[in-house]
Amino acid sequence: MVKIFNDYKHLALNYYSEKVFVAFDTETTGLKASEDFMIEIGAVKFDCGGMIGEPFDMLIRPPVLIPPMIENLTHITNNMVQNCPEEKEALIQFLKYITSDNTILVAHNAPFDLGFINTALERNHFPRLNNTCIDTLQAARWAYPELKLCQQKGQYKLQSLAQRFNLQVEAAHRAFDDAKVCMGIIKQIIRDTMDRQKDMDNLNKGLQLTLF
Repeated sequence: MVKIFNDYKHLALNYYSEKVFVAFDTETTGLKASEDFMIEIGAVKFDCGGMIGEPFDMLIRPPVLIPPMIENLTHITNNMVQNCPEEKEALIQFLKYITSDNTILVAHNAPFDLGFINTALERNHFPRLNNTCIDTLQAARWAYPELKLCQQKGQYKLQSLAQRFNLQVEAAHRAFDDAKVCMGIIKQIIRDTMDRQKDMDNLNKGLQLTLF
């Protein structure tokens, strides 16, 4: 079962300890994992040295039509997915990309994406994910509590944080681009909270840290 990481004062320690991270995102036909289906999975693999290998980006043909509202939001149309792999093949490829249970997953509003992934895994008779996952939505709320006081709501949304951090957004509400933004957000959170991180003295003895 996925473990949501909430020990934010040890984010940097994990980041600089040669662990592998996969930031990922899903696009779906709706909001309910029990009723709706994924239409895209995007992911990027990285560690403290930068990106690792090629990104992951796969459109998925769902067993239902993509609603017009979702087509308008994501610009993923029914025509685009009609010859794409079905859910089971996409899951197989995504699991290969993650590589192991030791890989730390990163997602914005992680319970949503994990819910769709795990529901699809169960539907196809695969085990649920067993990785640790960092939710950048919750991490941002910890790192930037002052944003709660903003008059304009939605300051913790992915695109709002991307704008605040000057992260390049090429295709909002597309899984791969949102995954890249998610990677940028967790790096920014670590950089901005170094004064709150724990055990960094021990880590500094063995590493010469370069902040991204």
